Amino acid sequence: MELTPGQEGSVKKMKKYLIGDIAAKYGISQDTLRYYDKAGLLPFVKKNAAGRREFTEDDLGYIEVIDCLKRSGIPVKEIAKFMDWCVEGDQTLPQRYTFMIEQEAALEKKIQELQAQLDFLRWKKWYYQTANEAGTETIFFKPGTHQVDEKWHEKYLKH
Repeated sequence: MELTPGQEGSVKKMKKYLIGDIAAKYGISQDTLRYYDKAGLLPFVKKNAAGRREFTEDDLGYIEVIDCLKRSGIPVKEIAKFMDWCVEGDQTLPQRYTFMIEQEAALEKKIQELQAQLDFLRWKKWYYQTANEAGTETIFFKPGTHQVDEKWHEKYLKH
């Protein structure tokens, strides 16, 4: 491309990133990125003359989306389908929006389940701390049983 005088500053050359740059930037191994490429998650990535993957500034947003979806527990096949929709363009906006709604709901459900598990774990931590201080856990039991009296859980919740 030939530039006329004064145009030199108007054309911005897009920075290229190699797989090692992306791995370091996002804390994803190069092997994982290669796997993502083979699994169809990186349909937007081009290869240079030497056959190396080259990522552009535009690709970074896709990498962030893939990383978020993967960390959210979404299967690779579903992420690949989503990435195909991204590459296809605006005609897939409804599918992408629906996908995000579904993934949000699934993630919120997981968070609620994890919160319930964390709440129970904290109750048991308090239980064992209190039992250790008393030197016995029998303080929690209904008389003549090994069943925890509900009043202790209520006391914990007020704590």
